[in-house]
Amino acid sequence: MGERSVLREGLRAYRLIAGMWVRSSMTYRTSFVVTVFGNLMVTGLDFVGILLMFSQVDSLGGWSLPEIAFLYGLSVTAFGIADLVLGSMDVLGARMRDGSFDILLVRPAPVLAQVGADRFALRRLGRITQGAVVLGWALVSVDVDWSVPKALLVPVMVISGAAIFSAVFVAGAAFQIFAQDAAEVQNAFTYGGTTLLQYPPTVFGKDLVRGVTFMLPLAFVNWVPAAYVLGRPYPIELPGWASFASPLVAVACCALAGMAWRVGLRSYRSTGS
Repeated sequence: MGERSVLREGLRAYRLIAGMWVRSSMTYRTSFVVTVFGNLMVTGLDFVGILLMFSQVDSLGGWSLPEIAFLYGLSVTAFGIADLVLGSMDVLGARMRDGSFDILLVRPAPVLAQVGADRFALRRLGRITQGAVVLGWALVSVDVDWSVPKALLVPVMVISGAAIFSAVFVAGAAFQIFAQDAAEVQNAFTYGGTTLLQYPPTVFGKDLVRGVTFMLPLAFVNWVPAAYVLGRPYPIELPGWASFASPLVAVACCALAGMAWRVGLRSYRSTGS
C-alpha cells in the first residue's frame, strides 16, 4: 500500500509540474509551433542522411531502405517518448553543483517526479512525430508477411523501447549523483544509443552486438524483435522466445534503474551552497 501511495503521489506531482511548464510554453503559441516544427526538421536530418546514403547503395549490411526505416522509426519514436517524459534528467549534475538539487529534497513530493518533470518541453513532440511518420512509411513499404504476432509486436516494441530508454535516463541520473559531472556519459547511452539502433546490427562487430544485447540491453528496443518481424537472422544466437522478451527486459531495466536511483539518493551529500 505504501508503494502504491508513493507512486500515486509521484504521478500527481509529475502531472502538476509538467502542466505548469506546458501552460508556460503555450503562452506564446506561435513560438511554440515554430519550435516544434524546427525540432521536427532538425531530428529529420538523421533520416535525410540515411536517404543520401541509399542514393549511392542498394542495401546496408544486407538490409534495404524500408527495413532500416523500420529500425529508425522504432528507435526514434521510442526514444522520443522517453525524452519527452524524462529528457530533463541530464541536467541533474548541474543542479547538484549549483546547490538547487537540495531544494527538491525538501519539497513534499518524490524527487524523481520533480526531476523528470522539470522543464517539461512539448517541443520534443517533433521527434516523436518525425519518428512515427518514418515508421508509418516503413510499415507500408517493407516486404513482410504480416501475421497477428508480428503486427502486435510493433506497438509492443514502441512501448517497451520507451520504457527501456526511460530506465537508461533514470540510471544515468543516478550515476550523476555519484559523479556530479557526467551528463555527457549519460547522453552517450541515451542519444548515442538511439543513433546506434537506427542502423542494422549486421554493420557492427559481434562484440558490440553482444554488449548491446546482454550488458545494456538496448537491442531489445528494436534489433531483436525487428529481426523476427522482418525475417532476418540475428548476428548472434538467441532463443526463439527472445523476440518477444522486450516487455520483460523493460520491466527488469526499470526495476534496476529504480534501485540505482534509490541508492544514489541515499548516498547524496549536499554541496552546502
